[in-house]
Amino acid sequence: MLKDKGIIHNTAYISLVCILFALGGCSTTRTLPDGTFRLAENKVAIVGTKDIKISDISPYIKQSPNNYFVFGWNPFLNIYNWRDGSGKGLDKIWAKIGTPPVQFSYPSMTGSLDNIRNHLEYLGYYGSEVSSRIDTVRRLVKVTYTVKPGRRYGIDSIEYVLPEDSPDFRHEFKLDLDKSLVKTGGFLSEQLLENESDRSAAYFNELGYYDFSKNNYFFEVDTLGGAAALKYVIKNYNRNESPADASPLVKYRFGNVSVTRSSNIRFRDNVIKRLNKIHSGNLYSVNTVNTTYSRLAALKLFNGVAVGLTPTDSCTIDCNIRLSESSVQGIKTDLEFSTNSSGLLGLAPKLSWYHKNIFHGAEWLTIDLAGNFQFMPRSNIKSTELSVSGSLSFPRFIGLPETVFKKDVPRTEIKMSYSYQNRPEYRRNIASVSYGYNGSFNSSFFYQLNPFRCNFVKLYDMSDEFLDFIIKNPSLVDMFIDHIDMGVGGMLYYTTNSDLVPKTSYRYARLNFDLSGNFLKLCGLERLFGLDYSNYIRGELSLGRTLRFGQNDGQALALRLVAGAGYDLSPFTNSLPYEKLFFVGGASSMRGWQSRTLGPGSYRMDQQYSTGLIPSQSGDMRLELDLEYRFRMFWKLEGALFAETGNIWNINKGGYDFNIKNFYESLAADWGAGLRVNLNFLLLRLDLGLKLHDPSRELGQRWLGPDKWFTDNGYAIHFGVGYPF
Repeated sequence: MLKDKGIIHNTAYISLVCILFALGGCSTTRTLPDGTFRLAENKVAIVGTKDIKISDISPYIKQSPNNYFVFGWNPFLNIYNWRDGSGKGLDKIWAKIGTPPVQFSYPSMTGSLDNIRNHLEYLGYYGSEVSSRIDTVRRLVKVTYTVKPGRRYGIDSIEYVLPEDSPDFRHEFKLDLDKSLVKTGGFLSEQLLENESDRSAAYFNELGYYDFSKNNYFFEVDTLGGAAALKYVIKNYNRNESPADASPLVKYRFGNVSVTRSSNIRFRDNVIKRLNKIHSGNLYSVNTVNTTYSRLAALKLFNGVAVGLTPTDSCTIDCNIRLSESSVQGIKTDLEFSTNSSGLLGLAPKLSWYHKNIFHGAEWLTIDLAGNFQFMPRSNIKSTELSVSGSLSFPRFIGLPETVFKKDVPRTEIKMSYSYQNRPEYRRNIASVSYGYNGSFNSSFFYQLNPFRCNFVKLYDMSDEFLDFIIKNPSLVDMFIDHIDMGVGGMLYYTTNSDLVPKTSYRYARLNFDLSGNFLKLCGLERLFGLDYSNYIRGELSLGRTLRFGQNDGQALALRLVAGAGYDLSPFTNSLPYEKLFFVGGASSMRGWQSRTLGPGSYRMDQQYSTGLIPSQSGDMRLELDLEYRFRMFWKLEGALFAETGNIWNINKGGYDFNIKNFYESLAADWGAGLRVNLNFLLLRLDLGLKLHDPSRELGQRWLGPDKWFTDNGYAIHFGVGYPF
């Protein structure tokens, strides 16, 4: 039998090597017309300055080569060259799956030279020299663009010319002069002048100058003396008009304000009145208009929000707010699935029903039904978790004045939930209630603050084996007792792209924190409702960065660092509540392991503790680093390669504790590949994780090679929705 397994493994390795040689050896230029070449690479060399980066120049090169996945190799480029040109059968399939080679274009290269020169002049480098060199190897072309930036002119003097018939405007311009981007001693550039026009025009728009724009700015430059003498001119007519159209620059006020909406949605008018910041008689302000739009859109009740502005002859602007109807209720589903070589299956479905206007004032009601099932087919091994939760969210900050949030709509949320767990070792009930606030300060910073939250935890029907196990391990006793967890908590989140499926480079930071039992302790209470209460502090920080690059943003490199720790403050216990402990493994964390099957440290799962191979590993501390390379394949399919390292540990429990001197020895590591279906509004994900270093194994056996990946519990498969991070 072992011999047969060896033959199978050797056959698999030989087949894999043959496939790689077939892909790597196939021509990438066979389908190109005779006499043409494939553009393999663009290089940019900048001479004479460090102020300009290659990234400033690359976007202005008209033709980009094919994307490469790793070490200059693109298997889909090879697949495309399997075509025979018939347009039928396999030829049609290879064309659909593969990526066509980029045919080098000489006109595109010469056009790129002009683009780069023009961009350098826009940046303030005049008379720049840009040249190109073509290197050809067989039918592959590499183009090198050499850039020698030209002369820059310093701004020696500035003369301001303002409309004589607009005294208020002249006065307010002088008040803003200190914030001007154009200053003597700086370098002249078209980019600088454009940025100043945008900034200054926005300043005046905010002061009520409705019909004023960047097109009212005119700049004249004299460089004959070797430096730039700049004339900064603002006219009382714009570039699309003539001097005959000139008129004094005046301020506008809001006139009639009306709201148009469908009668099909029952909605209280006083809510719109409270959120609307556009009031008749007030000075026109771009920020006021944008704030009103943002606040009404944040209700997520209307399919569209539009703010129409109509100026009148009396320096007033009539405003009509149009709200288009949308569906107010619906159902959402989510599903995660995982398995490993031991045959243990994990299934986590979720069903949500929501109503966005339950009391006709944009109140959100959400009811969730969720399950988490682990089982092994054809056996009695199983674990079940069922939960139901409900939340009611109001579009206002109940308990604090609304002036705290002038732009965004804060929400007050009340949540209640019940969870039932049935494991081989015990059964558990958890009832929770919380009151808090959530919202955002802008499109980048989000918050969730719960000044009150409370969990009631009740355990029963412990198995004799498990009871004997925790008696022998006193550090576990505090995890499995009836208790109350009452305190405060929250989440702070910052991101540079808040889209559901981001299509640009972005970074983010998320902080979760919990404080429990502190108020009860200050009150001198030892128990509450006859139950012990938890007293601890817990925090978790996630830092992430996703870089998108390549043609059409087809590739991305995602990096995430997670660090968390919790500490029990009670003199009577030495552990966090079980539900507040950290765990790793699963569809979004250490994907070589199933959920809760790794750690703490080098701990090897005790078969008596995890009766029936249903794991539940947890710890007081978590540290994890994840790296994932994402690339577009064909159609709506995307691929991914990932590597991860991390684990959980205990703190001051005398076993599997975190030790800065040798913690690296207990770090787990895995790698793997994934397939995604990107539907833009939804992303479905399938990942295969392979263990590289398993600290729970005996010394000398912790590093796993290819012969162990698909045997001896060396892999895990996960299905999920959305990117893992």
